[in-house]
This record gives sequence, structure tokens and C-alpha cells, in this order.
Amino acid sequence: MKNLALAACIILIAYSCTTSKKTVEADNSSAQIGDTIKITSDKTEYEIIIIEPGFNVWLNTTARPEGFYNQTYLENKNIFYVQAWNNRVLQPQRYNPNLYEMQIDYRQNIDYGYELNYKLYNYFIYFQNKYNQNLLGGRVPPF
Repeated sequence: MKNLALAACIILIAYSCTTSKKTVEADNSSAQIGDTIKITSDKTEYEIIIIEPGFNVWLNTTARPEGFYNQTYLENKNIFYVQAWNNRVLQPQRYNPNLYEMQIDYRQNIDYGYELNYKLYNYFIYFQNKYNQNLLGGRVPPF
């Protein structure tokens, strides 16, 4: 009788430890149409993909218009922003790895064109304001 009770307990424990398969659908309802921005150029082979809810709306409504900054200004700012960003990616114990997920491959000797530099620069401004981050340690340009 003891063996039967022991066997029943072992079977009950083994049965309760099995995993059940559940189908979970991804909920994309929080993402809006246009939250993914892909920038490519016929002149260059480079692209930037920004997947950030709200960024496209902010870019079209709040950011300084294209042409406000010249390309040299944007390139110089992006060099420093990318360096700061990549340093944070490499320090997940110090900086939130959910914010800084992957490095940005941006090289200062490559001409990425105005549009890519404009949108990358504005993403850094948007990111800093939205997540209360300060990449360069100075004054963060406001929204």
C-alpha cells in the first residue's frame, strides 16, 4: 500500500511539472501606423530603421524642420551621440539594457546624406526627452 501511495505521488508530481502549450498572440495594438521609419537613399547604400512608438508623429509635429540644421552640424552632433550611445550599450550593468539594446554603426568618414543624419539626430533628441536620459552630459535640447 505504501508503494502504491508513493507511486501515485510520484506520478502526480511528474504530471504537475509538465508544461502546457498555450498560444499567445502578439499584441501590436499599442504600435501605431508609421511608428517604423526606414530611411534609404539612392545615392548611398546605408539605411536607418527607427522603431519607436510616437517618434514619427513627434518628428512631423515638434522637431525642427528639415533644413534648419546644416549637414555638418548634424554629422558632428551624431558622432558624439553615437559614441555616448555605444558606450552605454557596452555597460548593461550601469545603463538600462532595455533602452540601449544594440550598437549603432556610424562612421564619421562616411557621407550618409542629410536625411539620415537629420532623422538620427532627431531620434537622439526624442529619446533623451522621452526617457529622461542625457547622453552628452550637457543641456538636452527640449521637445
